[in-house]
Amino acid sequence: MAKIVNLNRFRKGKARAEKRAEADENAVRFGRSKAQKELEAARAEKARRDLDGKKSE
Repeated sequence: MAKIVNLNRFRKGKARAEKRAEADENAVRFGRSKAQKELEAARAEKARRDLDGKKSE
């Protein structure tokens, strides 16, 4: 005898899997590690401080 399958559950599960796959793909393409984010923030802060130090009043 065949196993009964809830089609709504199957459809929603398939949609979830597709979204998860797309999210993983985007994370690889656009994602940055925590260390990279902190390095970028530190560089921006240093650039801001350097600019403020060179301002004449």
